[in-house]
Amino acid sequence: MYRHRRAPDSTQELLLTLGRLVDQALENVRVQRARAELGMALQRHMLPAELPDFPGVRLAARYAPSQDGLAVGGDFYDAFPMRDGVAGVVIGDVQGHGVEAAAFMGEARASLRALASVTADPGEVLSSANDLLISLGGDLFTTCCLLSLVPQTGDLRIARAGHVPMVWGTDAGDSGVSLDAGGVPLGILPGQSYPVVQRRLTQPGYLVLLTDGVVEGPAYPIEEGLAEVAGLAGAGRGIAPDVLASRVIRVADRTGHDDDAAVLVVRYEGRPGTR
Repeated sequence: MYRHRRAPDSTQELLLTLGRLVDQALENVRVQRARAELGMALQRHMLPAELPDFPGVRLAARYAPSQDGLAVGGDFYDAFPMRDGVAGVVIGDVQGHGVEAAAFMGEARASLRALASVTADPGEVLSSANDLLISLGGDLFTTCCLLSLVPQTGDLRIARAGHVPMVWGTDAGDSGVSLDAGGVPLGILPGQSYPVVQRRLTQPGYLVLLTDGVVEGPAYPIEEGLAEVAGLAGAGRGIAPDVLASRVIRVADRTGHDDDAAVLVVRYEGRPGTR
């Protein structure tokens, strides 16, 4: 009789416990979704509403969020005039996800913009941005690739901070991956220097900057992803940069990526007098 009387009570206690656990789980989901929505709002606000055009240079960008709707990342891109009228183009990928990553992305982008106004050397910009981000505190870091381009001459300088290599393609059909030396990500070690690779663009074509979510995933090693993007850049042959950017971002769907993915395409029309 004792166990018979206790069974309903035990069942009721179990149901009450399960109800509390369900309520807690639902509240956790609501909190996580609220944080994700805040992070996405921050990210949208901190990315440029539009990209500038420079003489003989056109830009286009595409962004695809993580396949996990709650994993808001810190991918960013930007373009701005550097000192002496040089065109500056940058893409980056903040380590981690959530509101903190989105906020750190805003700090990184603002730092790069401000420092680019006083020097056109991308290595100096990255070095100063690295020290500035460290001075702000926190434990996040970001990879980054910064280009400076003189449209009138085609002079190009590249500096990387632990980021995915740049991909290029010409209207003649040539293409490749720029496997140049770089430095450590920004925000880890103070006093870093970042090597600068100098090139000269001699014909119309494309420079493609991207984050690893575009070219690396469970279904693709990064080498295959980069090779596919290089093939797209070499096959562009004068198409608008937004068309190429749309083609490149679709590579992320085939890699099975679970990270954010961002693409920034630079269309170089060639030096004045040679077009």
